[in-house]
Amino acid sequence: MRKPAVLFLSPFLVFIILLSARSHTRKYTSPASETYTMPKSPLRTQSVPAATVQNKADKLVKYALSLQGSPYVYAGIKPSGFDCSGFVTHVFDHFSMDVPHSSALQAEVGKPVQRQQAQPGDLVIFTGTQPSIREPGHVGIVISEPGDTISFVHASSNGGVKVSQVEGSRYNLRFLEVRRIL
Repeated sequence: MRKPAVLFLSPFLVFIILLSARSHTRKYTSPASETYTMPKSPLRTQSVPAATVQNKADKLVKYALSLQGSPYVYAGIKPSGFDCSGFVTHVFDHFSMDVPHSSALQAEVGKPVQRQQAQPGDLVIFTGTQPSIREPGHVGIVISEPGDTISFVHASSNGGVKVSQVEGSRYNLRFLEVRRIL
């Protein structure tokens, strides 16, 4: 007689456990309208060590640099051809990070940081080819250290994926901001 009672009560126990787990979570909707379920009261708080972020940035930059020489293709998102935002999207996607395929939208991702604080893995945002129109139109990934002249890897309509510098180039006039995602 015990076996049928256990079989009968098992689904109810599972239901109660699931219901109990649900009451200890809350939903969070990000500005991008993605919904996440987070614990109401975490068992412990754990910060991500700076070394972990640095390691991820190093890997991201190394992968981005490995794509040098890929040609420029309008709206391209593959190593066979990239546009600037497609290149950034592809590199971050390689590390399971969703970044939109639009320089204007990429200029809204993460948080702004001071120009002199740009570090590897940050996004550097520029105007399009007309510096007088102060709207995002080009983007790259910073590869230089904070305090150095900003070097970045990007997909350029003039040469495909390559490394350029901000200072001393046309990009200095077109510079808008640096955004930190990592």
